[in-house]
Amino acid sequence: MEYRRLGRSGVQLSVLSYGSWVTFHGQIEDSHADELMGIAYDKGINFFDNAETYADGESELMMGRVLKKKNWDRTSYLISSKAYFGSRKNLLPNKTGLSRKHLVEACHEALLRLQTDYLDLYYCHRPDPNVPMEEIVWTMHNLIQQGKILYWGTSQWSGAEIMEAHSVAQRYNLIGPTMEQPQYNMFERYKMEQDYTSIFRNIGLGTTIFSPLAAGFLTGKYQKGIPEGSRLSLTGFEWLKKRWLQEDRIKKVQLLGAIAAQLNTSLAAMAIAWTIKNPNVTSAIVGATKKEQLLENFKALEVLPKLTPQVLAEIENILDNKPFWDSN
Repeated sequence: MEYRRLGRSGVQLSVLSYGSWVTFHGQIEDSHADELMGIAYDKGINFFDNAETYADGESELMMGRVLKKKNWDRTSYLISSKAYFGSRKNLLPNKTGLSRKHLVEACHEALLRLQTDYLDLYYCHRPDPNVPMEEIVWTMHNLIQQGKILYWGTSQWSGAEIMEAHSVAQRYNLIGPTMEQPQYNMFERYKMEQDYTSIFRNIGLGTTIFSPLAAGFLTGKYQKGIPEGSRLSLTGFEWLKKRWLQEDRIKKVQLLGAIAAQLNTSLAAMAIAWTIKNPNVTSAIVGATKKEQLLENFKALEVLPKLTPQVLAEIENILDNKPFWDSN
């Protein structure tokens, strides 16, 4: 396993990490979660990702039960939570968003669900234009000072919003965001390859990217329809179908599969390797529901050195979607 520093912080994350979005409680139960987290940990993964909104808090409860049973050395792994969407279906005022009230209460609830004394990483799951940036930064700073979280970050924020948070932190001598969790894969590239470039260069920013396989689309399993039990077959995730099941993208996946075959690997392993080839990616979160899938994801580490400039050029020629900066 390779480990990378989270931006310019001192902490190191495994370049592959394991996340619970959709899978925990939605697709797998405790025994499966126990097996998959055990495999991940034994293979060197040290970061497990979660959020208050995943399965309305049930995902964190499940992960908490598994971690308690595993009884691993707490210094050997990192866990996260995210706040914004809330963990309840009855979303009354102050149960969502980034107000000081919700951020603090969501943190306390995550600690209880995950059965831990502190969160290693705590994210603002979306930007909140209704809350002053000063309130957000001060709240996260205070949670760090109280020892309830170690690092704070953002998810799906724009580069301008992240820079505003850093500006506030600098103005008041506070701790600014350390990491961002954006979507990044072969078909979603703008934030990582254009919007954040100046932040990577001037400020430093760790990234724990999600959906490196585009919700499973980059495994090639949706070429002939939607398999039963797959993520795109789940009720409530119809929006994923509209995003990924597009004719031009399906054709590109077929061509990408041919390159993977030439490298004697799976499309999934090649797609994950492609994301972590980007040096600005700290960790790519995988969310396998089966042992075989998880082990296949680990092959990305073997594929990584095979992604030569020539191979990357062939992939780029197929994708034809590299973000372009227009200076005019």
